[in-house]
Amino acid sequence: MPHAPDRNLALELVRVTEAAALAASRWVGAGDKIAADQAAVDAMRHMLATVEMDGVVVIGEGEKDEAPMLFNGERIGAGTGVEVDVAVDPLEGTELCARGQPNALAVVAASEQGTMFDPGPVVYMEKLACGPEVDDELDLNAPIEETLETVARAKRVRPRDLMVVILDRPRHDEMVKRIRAVGTRIRFIPHGDVSGALMAASPDTGIDLLWGIGGTPEGVLSAAAFKCLGGQFQGKLWPRDDAERQAAIEAGYDLDRVLLLDDLVRGDNTFFAATGVTDGDLLRGVRYQHGGARTHSLVMRSKSGTVRTLQATHSMEKLGELAGTRYD
Repeated sequence: MPHAPDRNLALELVRVTEAAALAASRWVGAGDKIAADQAAVDAMRHMLATVEMDGVVVIGEGEKDEAPMLFNGERIGAGTGVEVDVAVDPLEGTELCARGQPNALAVVAASEQGTMFDPGPVVYMEKLACGPEVDDELDLNAPIEETLETVARAKRVRPRDLMVVILDRPRHDEMVKRIRAVGTRIRFIPHGDVSGALMAASPDTGIDLLWGIGGTPEGVLSAAAFKCLGGQFQGKLWPRDDAERQAAIEAGYDLDRVLLLDDLVRGDNTFFAATGVTDGDLLRGVRYQHGGARTHSLVMRSKSGTVRTLQATHSMEKLGELAGTRYD
């Protein structure tokens, strides 16, 4: 029995995200985010059961989404092969899918057992991320004005030339004012900060930096992607209220600690896969054609540094024979 995940796991995981994307895509624009998410969860769980691994869900749908499946601690996979930690978001951007808006994704990541950060009771974290061209170490605790100067200097531009991607939330209002005072431009996104983080790590999106308070599951998934893409990703747990803060302290979490990339995903053998559900900055959404559908995916492995984009064509008739009505 192998002790470490090998390269074949990457292509197994992209089959998983393709399945979730195909199932969720039937709900694009239907206005029902719960049904869309349930379709993605069901399809992802069905396909994960066929993967030759002994996996434990460390980052699942979790408490925030009140999901009945793919919950934290659930064992997944065929139960044979490598032992891995798994992070999932069957439909990252449920609201985006329901409204037919850009950048809805199906996402999964895996790493060697015991290497993924478990955020415990805290479901949000403050995040800061940029691509590999920024050599100077960023500091999440530094004033945002200083951070923007550092990134601009590394990119040989002015702070006013930068673009920061931020979730459009009232909790960010004060920071938005400070960023605007510097003159830096802002790209607001309604949902989906995994896609926002991927934009910050990719050179052709026009995004230079991600900042904001979003979900801890999305934070760990983004960190897995950054292990493969390079760049800097930092996070700090952000309790929503006193009860959550006290629960975190009692569980032994240091709420003042800045979590670096290697704190969030340790080791050098991490896998990340994502498939577009709706069209977005990095991936096209599911496209239907006579007799089938096309998917567009990203799949990466940190150990080799390989980043692949895959376009696949699927026969809906044959998928139906294999998986019943999941993709009807």
